[in-house]
Amino acid sequence: MSRYYGEQAIGLVETIGMVPALDACDKMLKAADVELISYENIGSTLVTIIVKGDVAACKASVEAGARAAAAIGTLTAQNVMPRPIPDIGDIVSCHDVDCY
Repeated sequence: MSRYYGEQAIGLVETIGMVPALDACDKMLKAADVELISYENIGSTLVTIIVKGDVAACKASVEAGARAAAAIGTLTAQNVMPRPIPDIGDIVSCHDVDCY
């Protein structure tokens, strides 16, 4: 897993609960050439999975993850951001999996 520095697109899938989030993450990483940046568990059972890659890969990844999450749980949001500013990396990388 790697940190986001602003060089690529990011894809986000938000669910209610960890189970649909993990299934979404699995499908996201299998669907396209993306890297897992982090996950965010913000309370109220909301979990966001964040990946990075080129725009097309992030779109394919987010679509696959959103379908998976909605199939077994509640999908609350999905988004692809083409090359957001580097400062976004400070936000999306604060709970990266390598921290634990």
